[in-house]
Amino acid sequence: MQFNHLPLKMLGATVKMMGLAAIAILIACTPVINQRGYLADPIQESAIKPGTDTKTSVQDRLGYASTTATFGTDSWYYISSVEKQVAFFTPTVQSRSILAVHFDKDGKVTDLRHFSLREGHVVALETRETPSRGRELTFLQQLLNATPGSSATPIQQSNPGNGGGPVP
Repeated sequence: MQFNHLPLKMLGATVKMMGLAAIAILIACTPVINQRGYLADPIQESAIKPGTDTKTSVQDRLGYASTTATFGTDSWYYISSVEKQVAFFTPTVQSRSILAVHFDKDGKVTDLRHFSLREGHVVALETRETPSRGRELTFLQQLLNATPGSSATPIQQSNPGNGGGPVP
């Protein structure tokens, strides 16, 4: 008589295991939200006044900038972004904000501007490579050329400033 109840017990255990597996899968697929970069503080940002605040006072209030301008005007950029990642998929940017602080030649604030993801532009990176002179060596060729005690023959190069003659 007890054998008749054994399949029901096994069925109940199987259902419980499937339920736990389903819960584990759902937990694994829960999106992860990451806040990266500068954490905006509207009170500190509103306290910065153009014409009166300097680089030192801005750094005291906001901390170090995420990046600075390389060319042109002297500017500091405070960048923050929120990314969402589900399981092993590539993260997607949910929001991005940039606070640009511009300075004059004396180091005083001239302007504060806010940018978001909508004002951004997609930049297409160039994938072509510039060809170089010579030939590419395989790993084995490099290994054999670097053997101690062997005399490697020097490659003659032409010197463009020397009329095409050999390099001295």
